[in-house]
Amino acid sequence: MPHLRFPKSTCDSSPRHYLPLRKKNAYLCSSKSWMTQVHSFSQFFTQLYQMGLLNNHSKVLCFSAGAGHEVMALSKMGLEDVTGVELIQSLPMVSRVDPLNLPVFDGAFDVAFSGYLADALYPTRYAGEMERTVRKGGLYVVVVDECDEEEVKEIVRLFRKSMLVGSATVTLNGRRMTRIIMRTKVFA
Repeated sequence: MPHLRFPKSTCDSSPRHYLPLRKKNAYLCSSKSWMTQVHSFSQFFTQLYQMGLLNNHSKVLCFSAGAGHEVMALSKMGLEDVTGVELIQSLPMVSRVDPLNLPVFDGAFDVAFSGYLADALYPTRYAGEMERTVRKGGLYVVVVDECDEEEVKEIVRLFRKSMLVGSATVTLNGRRMTRIIMRTKVFA
């Protein structure tokens, strides 16, 4: 490999070698930290499989998907249609899209997942967009820091067109969290 000098300024136009996206992603996705997080999400989603709430034909939307750990976990589990969105693009698993204004049709997904509802600047709009994108009778799975029953009810109130299916304390990425599952109300 040729020796490259450090740029002297931001305007320095000397050539720099960049890793192709494929190689960069292969390096990132093979790290122990990455694989540990993907494994944790796989265990989490396996519970939903076992409960009969998820199957290989489910269309899943991961809100605020970060680098795409949950997207990779679902894909490795055999789901055929998983979409991850985030404000910052992380190809090939996560697309750059504003989670408060998704360019998708109403009811396009069977399941929406978010591990970052608590971090949303506008949680009511965030929940509303999740509801808009999931079909009638579809599911929302939200994971927040461990909380009590009253806090769960407060979170469920953000989802105006949904009803609580259940909540449970789970471990995700080594942290105790509360998993909240809601279903879209089917209006007659």
